Amino acid sequence: MTKRLQDRIAIVFGAGSVGPGWGNGKATAALFAREGAHVACVDLNMGAAQETVSIIVREGGSARAHACDATDSSQVAAVVADVIADHGRIDVLHNNVGYAGMGGPIELDEASWHRTLDLNVTTCFLAAKHVLPHMLAQKRGAIVNVSSVAAIRYLGYPYPAYHAAKAAVNSFTMGLALQYARDGIRVNAIMPGLMNTPLIHQQISDQYATADEMIAARDAACPTGKMGTAWDIARAALFLASDEAEYITGVCLPVDGGLTCRAA
Repeated sequence: MTKRLQDRIAIVFGAGSVGPGWGNGKATAALFAREGAHVACVDLNMGAAQETVSIIVREGGSARAHACDATDSSQVAAVVADVIADHGRIDVLHNNVGYAGMGGPIELDEASWHRTLDLNVTTCFLAAKHVLPHMLAQKRGAIVNVSSVAAIRYLGYPYPAYHAAKAAVNSFTMGLALQYARDGIRVNAIMPGLMNTPLIHQQISDQYATADEMIAARDAACPTGKMGTAWDIARAALFLASDEAEYITGVCLPVDGGLTCRAA
């Protein structure tokens, strides 16, 4: 590894995985640690956060697990306070919490609409709310939000709340980037395309007859003929969090194998 985040302090919200294998947040936390960062691995499920930490520690990295409902301001504030107490600063904030609930406006109840917005957008807002004061004091910081190509493209799934939420993440990202551009703080987003992660088996698979059909259909829909992996997202996050991207802010980067370049 090139140690692009050597001695940096990073918080990854959504650092666990919802099932066996590598989710985007889990892979990102592991890669940040491999590149020299201490990683605060935050997840609603403490067991999932601890699993990520155990992988990092086995590889010789530094990490600590934190349980947190990222939609609860007081819990987010407590995690940030713990990290500051332990390390005195926060260099990287990575927001990976997300949810893609199915259902159009007719089928979707109002509670599900608000839950989708809270999990995808409010989590980014609350993390920024509590981390930004420390980054401003440092005059330095990098924020990476995980959005989706669903923010700008229809992907064939009935989830308008998810489309709306991820579009909001993009706009939130660009607004913060410009507001804090002169303060040494960079804010960017990653827009994953069709990815093969444990999350699709939890949130997407009921749109298909079988899991194998889902994998085949999603692979076929990609210009490359194959879905991306969590490591594709992790590598993009590493670049945006590192000094290599020091003149990049306000970008919503598709990581999609060319999907958004295709007209149909």
